Amino acid sequence: MAAAIAANAAPLNERDAALADIGAAIARGEQDKLAAAFTAGFDAGLTLDQAKEVVGQLYAYCGFPRALNAAATLMQTPHPEAPDRSEPPEPFTLGEKALEIGTTNQTELCGGPVKGPLFDFHPQLDAYLKAHLFGDIFARDVLDWRTRELVTVAALAARPETEPQMKAHVGVANRNGVTPGQTDAIVARVRRPADPADLPKDWSPIPVGAPNDGFAQYFTGRSYLHPLTTSQVPAFGVTFEPGCRNNWHVHHAETGGGQVLVCTAGRGYYQEWGKPAVEMTPGVTVNIPAGVKHWHGAAPDSWFQHIALEVPGTGGRNEWLERVDDAAYAAATK
Repeated sequence: MAAAIAANAAPLNERDAALADIGAAIARGEQDKLAAAFTAGFDAGLTLDQAKEVVGQLYAYCGFPRALNAAATLMQTPHPEAPDRSEPPEPFTLGEKALEIGTTNQTELCGGPVKGPLFDFHPQLDAYLKAHLFGDIFARDVLDWRTRELVTVAALAARPETEPQMKAHVGVANRNGVTPGQTDAIVARVRRPADPADLPKDWSPIPVGAPNDGFAQYFTGRSYLHPLTTSQVPAFGVTFEPGCRNNWHVHHAETGGGQVLVCTAGRGYYQEWGKPAVEMTPGVTVNIPAGVKHWHGAAPDSWFQHIALEVPGTGGRNEWLERVDDAAYAAATK
């Protein structure tokens, strides 16, 4: 099968945008939004068979329950008439050739053989991926590979726990007709800002607090501040959305000073200049002497909260420095 059709010049045309919305709604199980996205897709030229194929494609990435719910929504959504068929379509499987064809398809899609310790550890999943996903599903000609990867990126970007798989499929999509600008537009379209209201009620005994607007200029991403006490030893609960981190900074003091961090929820990182980052999970405590250049913040895929304790001293002040750019952050948190 030819890998892809020519990409659109614009970031996302109406059909692509509708497909991205369909993929995200299936992944999240949002049936009302899915119905609207199907309607937009039909208005942009999507056929009923293609819409069915999108649902079939995404069962492999989102699971049967969400795919079955999506199929029920599609069935109830006004749609174009399907072409007349003399006989019902037969189920499509490649049988004994599935593994061979799927391995070839996977290699072509990804630009080389896909190997790794995970597949050595769990060869059953490797076989299912090759034979069923890249064989039985990707060999079907109802959708081209570009469209399959477009909806897959959208579905994976819609759920934070599939971030690693989404990043891998962005690369595959870019190899198969979805431009980098288009994958960026898809991710931006479907990804929701992290909302602390979505955190479980028992996530932490410390409230998330109010948006940390007073220090927002020193953070990449959104943080929240909850003062615990300003007497004796000042203590603040600080909550970071996934991927949020503060700038490099230094706590200066003439005597004493510095800071203590105690992780209370989620997962994050602390890094001193010139040293590897330290992972922080609930109960992990970090002592930061005065004069040490450092940053701290959330993991890419997790909210993070810590208590920040100000160590008593004289002449204390903070010096805010450069941002922790994306490359440095990715290297520290990988």
